[in-house]
Amino acid sequence: MNLDRLRTLYAVARHGSVTGAADGLHITTSAVSQQLSKLERETGQQLLAKNGRGVRLTDAGRLLADHAARILSQVELAQSDLEAQRGQAVGELLLGAFPTAARGLLPAALTALRADHPQLRTRLREMEPDVAVPSVVRGDVDIAVVLDWYNKPLPMPGGLVKAALMDDPADVALPADHPLADRAEVSLEELAGDEWISWPNGFCYDWLMFTLRGKGVEPRISHTAEEHHTQLALIAAGLGVAVAPRLGRGPVPEGVRTVPVRHTMRRHIYAIWRTDADRRPSIRAAIEALRTAGAALGD
Repeated sequence: MNLDRLRTLYAVARHGSVTGAADGLHITTSAVSQQLSKLERETGQQLLAKNGRGVRLTDAGRLLADHAARILSQVELAQSDLEAQRGQAVGELLLGAFPTAARGLLPAALTALRADHPQLRTRLREMEPDVAVPSVVRGDVDIAVVLDWYNKPLPMPGGLVKAALMDDPADVALPADHPLADRAEVSLEELAGDEWISWPNGFCYDWLMFTLRGKGVEPRISHTAEEHHTQLALIAAGLGVAVAPRLGRGPVPEGVRTVPVRHTMRRHIYAIWRTDADRRPSIRAAIEALRTAGAALGD
């Protein structure tokens, strides 16, 4: 049986659909269907069955997908052992990172990797932590840069290794004419009556709700925006206040002031990767480059 076809079947099992598998493998849906049709001819078994507008794995399909998971894991272990024996960071490495880390941390790390390990090809994909963790578990990315908030850890499954990269303080961003804008520090309770600008639903949104409610503040979320630059533009227009981490923040626009929080809020930034890839020199090289870039930002 062809390894690429087994990988395609496993992707359908992981993602639950042909479309999801195509997105995860970065190929077209027709290519996924062709691979699976060839695999059915190779095995002489029906592996997929129609299920409404989508498909489902047959019993034979689920059985083969389970075997494919173990086969692909053994292949990755073999690749790790061969790379470790060679002792050089070579081949391709796919990294995922949440937006401010992709902007503030990854450029320096990727530049260092290119200079120090010219035979290593790196690719970066921006993704939020709650997407990055399962992507690493599934093998869609090799390393992900994720975060914990100081008072709310990111759920982490087994089978992963993690390495601390840096701590990232967060301020409160206020309109320049806000009554607290010129203060040396503020407490979150002092902003109980303000409108808030937040990330959309997800890990950081949940953290903000958890933190403000823990301070006795029931937040009024008036606007949501994924990008910090968009949040800052809304603040400059006088439309609310927001938490503004420093990593990747860049210059603050006119009309915005950032004020430290009295009880410092921090994000713990770290990298995660699969345990069975731990021996790969490319993994170790990337972690070293990420730690160096994080240490430089902390100086």
